Amino acid sequence: MADELDLLRSADPVPSDDHRFGDGPLNPRAEHRLARLLTGADERAAGRPGEGQEARSGRLRLPSVSWSGRPVVPSLPGAGRLRIVWGLLATALVAALTLGLVVSGPSSPPAVAAPRPLVIETGSAPVPLDRLAERAAALAGDRDAPRLRKGTHVQSWSLGMSDDDPPVTLAEERLVRWRPDGSRTELVVATDPRHPGRPVLSDEDGTPRLADDGHVLLDRTYPPSWSDAPPQSPPPRAPDRLRAYLAETQYTGTPLTTPELLDAVATLLDHWTLGARESAALARLLADTEGLRPAGRVTDRLGRNGQAYVTDDAHGVRRMLIMDPATGAVLGLESTLTAPDPEYRADRGAVMAYSAWMP
Repeated sequence: MADELDLLRSADPVPSDDHRFGDGPLNPRAEHRLARLLTGADERAAGRPGEGQEARSGRLRLPSVSWSGRPVVPSLPGAGRLRIVWGLLATALVAALTLGLVVSGPSSPPAVAAPRPLVIETGSAPVPLDRLAERAAALAGDRDAPRLRKGTHVQSWSLGMSDDDPPVTLAEERLVRWRPDGSRTELVVATDPRHPGRPVLSDEDGTPRLADDGHVLLDRTYPPSWSDAPPQSPPPRAPDRLRAYLAETQYTGTPLTTPELLDAVATLLDHWTLGARESAALARLLADTEGLRPAGRVTDRLGRNGQAYVTDDAHGVRRMLIMDPATGAVLGLESTLTAPDPEYRADRGAVMAYSAWMP
């Protein structure tokens, strides 16, 4: 709670020894404005500088919250007092929770800014998926090649849509590790907005550890769980069987379109860290898929060199799959708009979501 309390103190500093405001409620000006609002006085009609303009701009001044976490509610006249008190309680609690989730510290910008889309390097030569699949197959037989492991290490972000307000979405990094008894640990932290793209989780010795930066959102151990249904069951190593496996993860009995296939790949990678043989099967499957175009070289959000492959769907969304040019492993997936969306005030090229997977 230290970060949240520091933020509240900096937002509404009140001396603890003030005889009128010992528990840290509204300052006099805010108390006066709240009293006028509750008694029906119309400040917007008065048009006083700094007050009418603020009301018209749509900004809302929240009630103060005491350092014990309880909202401070003044005596309220009128028959609607109880309803207003409950409204203030709910508003204060939601505000406190929201601040805790979207701010990593009192001096940090909120971790909600939409990222810029990844850019293909000008003049870079695209690598055909067939060639990438051949490289992956050549590495699959290596004795020291990576092996399949249940669990994932992924950094992700997605755009939340709203009819009325700008989206507020938290970028996060998730580390899931399974134990031999079928139990698993899951650690989720907010990525540090001052250092976008830098991992904030450590996985030394196979044990999830929090790095110096990053706010913990979830740290939990789950009891044993067993399932033989995709994506919980191990992915097959044959491309045809893998295609059927991916279709099952999407709960459909019909063949997947190319955009749907990429969504299924993301589901797979959110549950498994692929070994060399599984990556080779996936690369071959993708090479045999129509509508996935090589686009050129790109640097992903973790600073890694990759080759981009893109496909467009019927809903105005372009998916960019990023693959390691040396091993054929999938590094990331990003979705962007191919046309503006006025309803949600999103421009063409706006990033809708991205995931960056790590070994």
